[in-house]
Amino acid sequence: MRGESQAVLVIDGNHGEGAGALVRTCLVMSTLTQQGVRIQNVRGASKFPGLDVEDLTLLRALAVVCRAETVGAEVGSDVLTFLPTARPSGYQGDILSLRNEMNRGANALVVLGSLLPPLARSGVYSSLNVDGETYGNNAISYDYFTNVTLAAFRKIGLYAFPRMVTAGFGRESRGLLSIDVEPSALKGIEWTDRGSLESVSAVVATSSIPSSVGERIVAHLRTLAQNTGLPMVARHVEVEARGPGAFVTTWAQYQRGIGGGTAMGARGIRGETLAQLAFEELFDWMSGAATTDPYLADQVLLPLVLAESPSTFTVSRLTQRFLTIVWVIKQFTPIHLTVRGTENGPGTVRIERS
Repeated sequence: MRGESQAVLVIDGNHGEGAGALVRTCLVMSTLTQQGVRIQNVRGASKFPGLDVEDLTLLRALAVVCRAETVGAEVGSDVLTFLPTARPSGYQGDILSLRNEMNRGANALVVLGSLLPPLARSGVYSSLNVDGETYGNNAISYDYFTNVTLAAFRKIGLYAFPRMVTAGFGRESRGLLSIDVEPSALKGIEWTDRGSLESVSAVVATSSIPSSVGERIVAHLRTLAQNTGLPMVARHVEVEARGPGAFVTTWAQYQRGIGGGTAMGARGIRGETLAQLAFEELFDWMSGAATTDPYLADQVLLPLVLAESPSTFTVSRLTQRFLTIVWVIKQFTPIHLTVRGTENGPGTVRIERS
């Protein structure tokens, strides 16, 4: 048991974006620093305040990793206490997404992405299965995770090897991912400029719809790329899932930078429209000079905070979510983390150990 006199950090869950990213960052930083935390007003600034099934799914996994004691760990709770009692260890086994009354579960990549930094620093190999959504609106997807997130992580020295057993389109789905995570020595990156363009790629993932639809999306992506002079390599993959779905992921790899764009299919949306949306998001990022897109910036921040050497990277848009994550990190550690720029504008991030 923890000593009663040990201070617990109190965080206002209403700060900044006041949603899931704040909760996840608190839990991960608590695990990494061994600092107990109490979150009040959980998700206080979101449309659905209180602990979410995604938060709770991650919490339970991290509680195993650091043998944490918890108070208020239930769906809808507006106050949560998380008290680590051991340094992070590896994880072996299954992480099953909890479900709410509408059968909505967790995004498997959100849970997994949060787990990777503590697992990589545990000193042992981890092998786990995570179920839930693998393709969703306004959330990280499997193809972005494998081709953008993990490509950036490898530059940092974090190595993980995922495999999608079953795809899940939407929060009501039950996809399944399997992943092995190596113990990793993390290093900083100096991504002040992109360097030369190395590749432009796209994946169109479909399930239970005619393969001609996927091929039509690929053809439109190639046309869009050709019209803008980009050497895109695009492919269509049919994935196993319990229901129909379509998802487009695009990305560009530079010497010192990577970013992407995504679009999820829905009833009534033409395949060409999906291609256009994903391509335009990528092209908008490529038209600037930033070395990361806003989604990747969120994900590389924690591994870079753990790195032994300094880091610099630029981001095309400083979101409120990103600035909230920065604020939470600074509550747990005195690390020198400087963000230059204004919200919703481009920014430069510098990380140095104090």
